[in-house]
Amino acid sequence: MSRAPDVDYFATSLRPDWSTLPAALHEALAVALGTQITSVSAPVRSGFTGGFAARAQLADGRRVFIKAAEEGLHAYEAYQREAEVVPQLPKAVRAPAIITTAHVDGWFAVASEWVEGRMPGAPWTVEDFGLVTAACEQLADALRPSPLDGLSKFADLVAADVETPAQILAGEREMPNGLQDWLPRVLPELAELVKLVPEALAGDSAAHSDLRPDNILIDNDGTCWTIDWNWLTLGPHWADWVGLLPVAQHQGIDTFTAITRSPLTADVPKDHLDSLVAVIAAYMMKNTEAPPPPGCTPALREHQRLYAWTFLDWLAVRRNWPTVEV
Repeated sequence: MSRAPDVDYFATSLRPDWSTLPAALHEALAVALGTQITSVSAPVRSGFTGGFAARAQLADGRRVFIKAAEEGLHAYEAYQREAEVVPQLPKAVRAPAIITTAHVDGWFAVASEWVEGRMPGAPWTVEDFGLVTAACEQLADALRPSPLDGLSKFADLVAADVETPAQILAGEREMPNGLQDWLPRVLPELAELVKLVPEALAGDSAAHSDLRPDNILIDNDGTCWTIDWNWLTLGPHWADWVGLLPVAQHQGIDTFTAITRSPLTADVPKDHLDSLVAVIAAYMMKNTEAPPPPGCTPALREHQRLYAWTFLDWLAVRRNWPTVEV
C-alpha cells in the first residue's frame, strides 16, 4: 500500500433503529425522563460500535441524546461507565450532562444533554486545531490532579500493546498488512520506544484516553465538547492532546511547532511524547486482519490502519527514521 487508507468518520457505525429497541426500554426511558419521547432521529453514523445512539425530541420540549445497548455488547459496559464518570467531572470539563438512565430486560440506556455541534478534523483546519488545543489545555488543568478516585493507570491500559513490536520481531506475531514498506526497518527502535511507557505515561491527571475527532463536538459558539468518557485513566496531563497530533499532521497541521509552544508539552522530554505515539501505533498494528470484536463494525480495522500509518509517519519525522531504502 502506497498511502494511508481513507476513513469516512461520518459513516463508520452500524446502529439499530429506535423502532427495533424493546418497548419496555422505550417505556422505562419515558418514565425516567418524566415525559414522553415524541420523535427520534436516525442513529448517528460515527463511532465503531453497534450501540444505539440518536437525538430524541421530548414532549416537554427538551431534546436529548439517547444511547442504548444490549448486554453482551462492548457498548453496554461503555455506556454504563460513561454514565458513572460524567457526573463526577469538574464543571470546567465541557461534557454533555447525564440526564437519566434506564436498565431493563438486559438493556441499558443513558440520556444526556443534546449538543448541537460538528466534528472537527474532517479535515483538520488551523482554526479547529486551535480551538481543540485550547480545550485540551483547559481539560488538563481541570483534571490535574485527578478529581476521580480509583482510576486505572494509562500505562496499565496499554501494557499488552507494549509487547507488539517485539512479538513481531520475534516471529510471534505477523507483520500487519497495509502499512508502510519501511516498517520492518524501524521495528527495533519502535520496540525500544514502547519500553519507556511505564515512565513516560506516569502521571496524576485523569485522561479521556480515547480523544479522537469523532469524540469531540464544536458548537456554534466555538466551544469544544468531549464525549464518550468510558476509558478514563490516570496518566500524564498531555496525553489526550498528543494523541490527536499525528492525524492532524497528516492533514497539514504543523503539530511539531505546536508541541514547542503549548504549555502541555513544551517541557516534556521528547522520548516521552514519542513513547505515547509509539504505543498507540503498536496498539493499532494489532489484529488488523481479524474480524472486528462482537458489536463493533468493519470500519474499525480501517481506522486502525489509518491511525497506525499516521502515527508511524509522525514518529518517522521526529526520529529521523530511514523511510527510503538505500
